Amino acid sequence: MRLNAGILTTKLSETKSFYNENLGFKIKFENEFYLLLKTPNEKDTLSFLLPNHPTQQPFFHKPFRGEGVYLTIEIENVDKLYEEIKSKGVEIKVDIRDEPWGERHFSIEDPNGIGIDIVKYMEPLGN
Repeated sequence: MRLNAGILTTKLSETKSFYNENLGFKIKFENEFYLLLKTPNEKDTLSFLLPNHPTQQPFFHKPFRGEGVYLTIEIENVDKLYEEIKSKGVEIKVDIRDEPWGERHFSIEDPNGIGIDIVKYMEPLGN
């Protein structure tokens, strides 16, 4: 089983640039109303769909309203990506830190208001 999370947004161009330039996502498929991005290791995908598009069923018309969604991206070298993202001027929402439950992470926000938690999982602190 595979999972592809999808977000309805009018910001297809900004979204494509953000994920490509800051996180290294590549375009798997794109047309005037749909964008399918793949992670750098090509294992996972994330899609974005233009709201209210006539080719889509009404169930897929309402746009995302910028709240209540987050993504977690697991990477091996979180410190390196943190420095790269900072150097590009992307606003850091949660500064890099270690959590007692076993993750080193920082957070940013995409053009749609989606929180992105960038994580390296590790042994919980104190173990």
